[in-house]
Amino acid sequence: MRTKARDAAPCLIVRIATLCYLLVFLIPGVDRRFGWSEVPGPAVLAADGLIVLAYGLFLLVLRENRYASRVIEVEQGQHVVTTGPYAVVRHPMYVAVRAIALATPIALGSWWGVLASAPLVAVIAARIRGEDRQLVAELAGYDAYRHATKARLIPGLW
Repeated sequence: MRTKARDAAPCLIVRIATLCYLLVFLIPGVDRRFGWSEVPGPAVLAADGLIVLAYGLFLLVLRENRYASRVIEVEQGQHVVTTGPYAVVRHPMYVAVRAIALATPIALGSWWGVLASAPLVAVIAARIRGEDRQLVAELAGYDAYRHATKARLIPGLW
């Protein structure tokens, strides 16, 4: 997987996302040290379960779409994937990523850590908008798929 993007905007989005993900792990450690929040055991277990399900979705996405990458680019011979989770939402990998980022601080016993994952909503939305624009312009059939599969992340919501 390539990690360098052609344009500056995706690079900035990845940098912001990386900072948020670091904070998702660092804040719970500080929270634990100073005892800022107490997460009940059932909430921790529910978050653990959500993380397992999200990683399962992530693996399903990688199995379904061999072009999935951190870098937004269209390769020669690439086609639009419309099966598996892509039949439900256009960006299922981001669904998994968002669920992991939201559940991780709770699994680590920190309500405050959830705040670090909050900016990821805007970061992922910006990333999706840019990705959709690029795929419409460069990937044959993506515009038709975009109109057929309306949901970007959450059916009926966005």
